[in-house]
Amino acid sequence: MKRALNILLVSILLAGGVTLQYGCGSSEPAVQEPVDTDGDGLTDAEEAELGTDPNNADTDGDGLTDGDEVNEYDTDPLNADTDGDGLEDGPEVNSYDTDPNNADTDGDGLEDGQEVNDYRTDPNNADSDGDGLNDYEEVMDYDTDPNNPDSDGDGFTDGQEIEMDTDPNDAQDPAYIREGDLGTINFDFDKSNIDDQAAAILTENVQQLLDAPNFRVRIDAYTDHIGGDQYNLRLSQRRAVSVVDFYTENGVSEDRIDSRGLGKAPVPCYEQAGPDDPGCRKNRRAESHPISPYQYTPSN
Repeated sequence: MKRALNILLVSILLAGGVTLQYGCGSSEPAVQEPVDTDGDGLTDAEEAELGTDPNNADTDGDGLTDGDEVNEYDTDPLNADTDGDGLEDGPEVNSYDTDPNNADTDGDGLEDGQEVNDYRTDPNNADSDGDGLNDYEEVMDYDTDPNNPDSDGDGFTDGQEIEMDTDPNDAQDPAYIREGDLGTINFDFDKSNIDDQAAAILTENVQQLLDAPNFRVRIDAYTDHIGGDQYNLRLSQRRAVSVVDFYTENGVSEDRIDSRGLGKAPVPCYEQAGPDDPGCRKNRRAESHPISPYQYTPSN
């Protein structure tokens, strides 16, 4: 009876894939370690259950061993691209640091494979160029360059242009006048009329204002330091009015213009203009300052 039981036990163990060895002088069986033929971290028995190839460490050829897929990344060892995003599991893990179980790692609306293969954007950064628009919006909605924060090169980022309701693909939109773009004119001593030299400068200013119809302009007029304060205040106001009149007569709407006569220039100038001119021409001036309607200024 005991011999029959021993034979039955051996038969059961052999049927389970366990090899028995008997040492000399011992009746206890020695159990062999589980077999992992391809060294991938999964036993042959486990591979049989999964349907993977126990003789191939990387059944689906994606660059990850079957054991890593099952035990570490929870990916499908029978599918090279578990999440179906166009990138194989191995490159996702080893090259791009993306999630092989998430087709859109950064959640921007573009799949990881599209970002890497089609648009060369960063699949781990929803806004690859940092312009305030995510990569999907740039590619699908605005046709802007997701790798260039300023697609049209006008100094405004693509995100700023969308906020301002301007065209991020048109360098001329918005038409923009920077501080210093509008020329300053000068006056003769104790005069407020526009001479030929001043008229040429103001004509260029008018063209810029007409080309940028959303801009307003502020005129600041001054005198030199010869004479009394009240007289010079009135003279500066007359000079400001002369510039306003020139602008309006040449097509700039009056409601776009602010003007100030500010009296003597804040910084005295003692460079006498000539033997018959006791004052300083640089102080006798009218400045035109653009007033932007936009919340952003261009970077260049």
